[in-house]
Amino acid sequence: MSVTNSIGLNIEQSQELVKSLNKLLSSYQIQYMNSRAFHWNIRGTKFFELHVKFEEIYNDLLLKVDEIAERILTIEGTPLHAFSDYIANSIINEAKNITDGNQAVNNLLSGFTTLIVEQRKILSQAGEAQDEGTASLMGDYIKEQEKLVWMLKAYLG
Repeated sequence: MSVTNSIGLNIEQSQELVKSLNKLLSSYQIQYMNSRAFHWNIRGTKFFELHVKFEEIYNDLLLKVDEIAERILTIEGTPLHAFSDYIANSIINEAKNITDGNQAVNNLLSGFTTLIVEQRKILSQAGEAQDEGTASLMGDYIKEQEKLVWMLKAYLG
């Protein structure tokens, strides 16, 4: 019996990565829905600029959701796909009834900080598994989101 999958990764380590990536996928889905809700419900003097920014953020998150799910499939796992699973596995909480711009930005900032921490864990895990594809994906996301965290913090002053 082979100990590697069809792309040459250790099956046991890949299955552990699938668990971590599904947790990340769940968290991305909640971050996506939060940003989408902020886009819809934002009010106040900063409406126009935040409405556009939140749309930019949720569009990017949606692309990453797809990439994470496809990475899970690539390493021969099954991505979670029920919203109840996302709620149960996410490390980011749902945000409800937020209409204030600064509160919405703070919520997104917290979520992206959480994602970065989780992605660093997966980056390390992928390195140990010699999974360059997952490691590269995490590295790219971390780099982008570190800049976004800086920008969100700058917006808040």
